[in-house]
Amino acid sequence: MQSIRVPLVEFGIALSVLALGVALAADRNLPVVVSMIFVGFFAVFHGHAHGTEMPLIASPFLYALGFVIGTAGIHVAGVLVGLIATRLPKGTKILRYSGAGIAGIGFHILVGASG
Repeated sequence: MQSIRVPLVEFGIALSVLALGVALAADRNLPVVVSMIFVGFFAVFHGHAHGTEMPLIASPFLYALGFVIGTAGIHVAGVLVGLIATRLPKGTKILRYSGAGIAGIGFHILVGASG
């Protein structure tokens, strides 16, 4: 939105999908500070992509507000899925398999983005 160039945006987004999948599949708790650094780093790529795709006729404030609300909704849904899954007999295993699938998708995007 401010014409700031960020290199390798598609690569960064694909890498974030791979990292999320690996994190879910590994089922390891990282320190909160490390998690926040990862989230902030990858947010730059996602935010840049959304900002550069904003239609010219859109209100920047409303466009950004929509993404903030949408992102919050996605995060709340993810937390709820995680909480519900941990209460199911094989829920943790299902989350780990889902993470492996997400990591595979991230890998596929990375390979497709570079070739």
